[in-house]
Amino acid sequence: MIFRQLFDHDTWTYTYLLADEKSKEAVLIDPVLEKTDRDLQLLEELGLTLKYALDTHVHADHITANGQLRERTGCQTAVSAKNEVDCIDLHLKDGDSLTFGALKLDVLETPGHTGGCLSFVCEDKVFTGDALMIRACGRTDFQQGDAATLYHSITQKLFQLGDDKQVYPGHDYKGMSSSTIAEEKEHNPRIRLGREGFIDFMEHLDLANPKKIHEAVPANMDCGFKSSQVV
Repeated sequence: MIFRQLFDHDTWTYTYLLADEKSKEAVLIDPVLEKTDRDLQLLEELGLTLKYALDTHVHADHITANGQLRERTGCQTAVSAKNEVDCIDLHLKDGDSLTFGALKLDVLETPGHTGGCLSFVCEDKVFTGDALMIRACGRTDFQQGDAATLYHSITQKLFQLGDDKQVYPGHDYKGMSSSTIAEEKEHNPRIRLGREGFIDFMEHLDLANPKKIHEAVPANMDCGFKSSQVV
């Protein structure tokens, strides 16, 4: 498998490129609008054809490149069916899978950060979006977020994937690039609080809203097109 972890410094967002080496079919997970040209250049350099552009959820901190990527490559776009994004091609739900070449991406519903969060599993890797981060997790105080639901998603779904599974989150703010399920079970301080401690901790984070929330959420409900057509 061809695999690249890409980063947007302005929003601390990871974008992931996965591709089948033989067929050259590729997937982008959580692409950022301002990085569209970077991602398209990489696809061209590696001789890849983009089959799917996926979002783990409707982001509040950046605008998706899904719509731009579909216009410029003809790929299919996808997000959770629970988000009710009308412009998307594929409305994904738990148990769905997407194939690209000989590879398969399995869909897990992992809500809690928002009501429509997905994680994607491919071979030894899980792409957790904002559900599970490295020694942290996504906030739960907007977009139908719920701390109890997130705790269940992490402990009863993601933690059941196996200790050796590599964890690739949607963001990192401390310079970490990946983890494993075993590491997060052992060292994630929020999960180590237990269910009630986790819920109490999450309900008292008292964080400011993301700077782009009023721009990003409406734009992402329109596949990234409402705020700007400029890449």
